[in-house]
Amino acid sequence: MGERLQPNPKVDRDIVQFAWCVPTIRDRVVQTAAKLVLEPIFEADLDASAYGYRPRRGGPDAIKEVHALLCCGYTDVVDADLARYFDTIPHRELLQSVARRIVDRNVLSLVKMWLKTPIEERDGDGKRRMSGGRHSSCGTPQGGVISPMLANVYMNRFLRYWRQTGRNATYRAHVISYADDFVILSRGHADKALAWTRRVMTKLGLAINETKTSVRDARQEHFDFLGYTFGPHHYRKDGHWYLGASPSKKSIQRLKGKVGEILASGNQAPWPEVRNQLNSLLRGWCSYFGYGTRLIAYRAIDHYVYHSVRHFLVRRHKVPTRGIRRFSDEVVHGELGVLRLRRVHLGPAPSALG
Repeated sequence: MGERLQPNPKVDRDIVQFAWCVPTIRDRVVQTAAKLVLEPIFEADLDASAYGYRPRRGGPDAIKEVHALLCCGYTDVVDADLARYFDTIPHRELLQSVARRIVDRNVLSLVKMWLKTPIEERDGDGKRRMSGGRHSSCGTPQGGVISPMLANVYMNRFLRYWRQTGRNATYRAHVISYADDFVILSRGHADKALAWTRRVMTKLGLAINETKTSVRDARQEHFDFLGYTFGPHHYRKDGHWYLGASPSKKSIQRLKGKVGEILASGNQAPWPEVRNQLNSLLRGWCSYFGYGTRLIAYRAIDHYVYHSVRHFLVRRHKVPTRGIRRFSDEVVHGELGVLRLRRVHLGPAPSALG
């Protein structure tokens, strides 16, 4: 992973040339200030189907909209992904999009300077390599405060063109976008919608990631979007199926990995500190994955957390046994205060479509 080093906010060629020497903190402050002024201006133009990095919008809203559309019959799905989107946004076209709403030359110069920042990358051997800089022609400063806003501005070109050319009616479809990750939900025209999208993205200087893009029938196949798995779900009691949304296997595995990092054998922090860090992680995960069918996922996580905590405490206290009696389920989730996801209020279940 490379780190994009931010230049000093002053528009000065010499400073830009030696941008890699300048601390990033001042530029983050300036980018934040610029974002506070510019974001409301661009927000008025952004398409309603874009949910990423926007005020009062987010992943949970996009997830609910995708599920609602599936239940309304838009089950032919283009599960799409753009190849290296943030690294391939063309500067010239992006600046044109910015200039449609911003006429202040100083602000435009500032944005251009941020786009031209050098990038320091290190390979597996730790060797340093510099790229980007004044001669670069594409890419936004990943890690920069203003980068998500600029990415939304450019992605809006595609979304606006989709709407203006009437693709919703032509393909009987809707687009739900979260930055470079988006899905097209259609009624029988997913292949045509994908072919059209490929052509438009090429004109925009972008490319579809073919290995991560596919067409699926959501009534028979699953697809993942924003950490959730959508598609056919079954009631365990009678086998009745419905179109549901549940935390994906990858999301569960990532959480387990983070739990394992907290409960690593080398963690010497006091137990209250370890517990609070663990509970904070679980609450955050539960807050995001609080929609759809999640009881099975919650049970799997509770089971994993209990056994991980028990093993952690057995090692710490050098208990000669497996610690099942000393650190029982009731002790871990009771006296020791580890959060149990199944005890968290789940809220009303979404309506199912048979």
